[in-house]
Amino acid sequence: MNFKSSYLQGVYDGLEARNAEQKEFLQAVGEVLESLEPVVAANPKLEELGVIERIVEPERIIQFRVSWVDDKGKVQVNRGYRVQFNSAIGPYKGGLRLHPSVNLSVIKFLGFEQIFKNSLTTLPIGGGKGGSDFDPKGKSDMEIMRFCQAFMTELSKHIGADTDVPAGDIGVGGREIGYMYGQYKRLRNEFTGVLTGKGLSYGGSLARTEATGYGVCYFTQEMLKSAKNTSFEGKTVAVSGAGNVAIYAIQKAYQLGAKPVTCSDSTGWIYDPEGIDVDLLKEVKEVKRARLSEYAAARPSAEYHEKKNGEHGVWQYKVDIALPCATQNELDENDAKMLIDNGVLAVSEGANMPSTPEAVAAFQKAGVLFGPAKAANAGGVATSALEMSQNSERLHWSFEEVDSKLKGIMEGIFHACDDAAKKYGMEGNYVAGANIAGFEKVADAMIAQGIAY
Repeated sequence: MNFKSSYLQGVYDGLEARNAEQKEFLQAVGEVLESLEPVVAANPKLEELGVIERIVEPERIIQFRVSWVDDKGKVQVNRGYRVQFNSAIGPYKGGLRLHPSVNLSVIKFLGFEQIFKNSLTTLPIGGGKGGSDFDPKGKSDMEIMRFCQAFMTELSKHIGADTDVPAGDIGVGGREIGYMYGQYKRLRNEFTGVLTGKGLSYGGSLARTEATGYGVCYFTQEMLKSAKNTSFEGKTVAVSGAGNVAIYAIQKAYQLGAKPVTCSDSTGWIYDPEGIDVDLLKEVKEVKRARLSEYAAARPSAEYHEKKNGEHGVWQYKVDIALPCATQNELDENDAKMLIDNGVLAVSEGANMPSTPEAVAAFQKAGVLFGPAKAANAGGVATSALEMSQNSERLHWSFEEVDSKLKGIMEGIFHACDDAAKKYGMEGNYVAGANIAGFEKVADAMIAQGIAY
């Protein structure tokens, strides 16, 4: 990375020297620091007080062994993580990811992004992230339970309702949260809102399952309305992924008048020109936990394609809106150029950092509306924070109440990004706007709390 600011260049170079192998983390930091150049230039106090040096270094990193026994009686060992990145504006808040790709770089990148995402929600939550390289695919319910209990046995020493409140992420849904919460309660002998994404019978919130997918659509709708005076109505949508975020982004896109025509999983993708059948997709992915090939087998209008290197997958079709909802760096520059050539109007990130820097640059150069992950996919953590509020008050809000609050938060996030971008002469650059708006609140809190912090 090359920065105009010698201060930012020095911070990044030092970080790179200490974390040379952590490419995902360095990518995330580089993108944020690039956006902050005009902020640093206008606020010399940030350099004087070492705010940037402090915000890129986690407050605490916890790494631990997770030993569990599989159904054959064999001991298995995985590695667990919790990165408590920044608590300037509230307790650490961020998901737990269970996936073979999980390593310290991935968790640090996610935790760093979470700082700014959580700040944008306007709710009092700091940034953190955790997980393990455990792969839940192909495991029995009993194996999942034993792993989750072993994982929580160590993690429980480091979290709490006013300290660190984890949630779900890739590989961690209601089943896994239930097993982890049961173990936490057993170990600590307390019933508190220490995890979010819980079942409705023991403190969970309505609309939490739908929140990230719904949120990315609410953000996109407000972006379309404000920047182009248009909406989802009558638009065709490409969605990647077939997990929680993708399913409910597809559902909300339908509700807003659009037609989603794609989804994908780790083995391949679906193109359904008649529109994705949400009920069938839920049955295949949420009930059967099966591959998308089963969707195609049950849906005559659907085409199933095996995943192959070098193919554009869901991004090769002519669509108006693209919602990448699978995983990091899934949409590259070539994919972006194909979407641009096919006339895409807007792209919003439902996953964390799913577009490569080159893809983002291509969208921005072409004038495509681009909603970055830390803004567009903040609906999940926003609703997690609403779950924390309900737990603290011992209340249970209706679906409509939560959904209405979520919609208002996502619209507010768009305008915070828009306003920050305009303030620093970068109108329409919502990547910079999100980074700046999220950063300024956290930086103010860090400065107010003193250097030792």
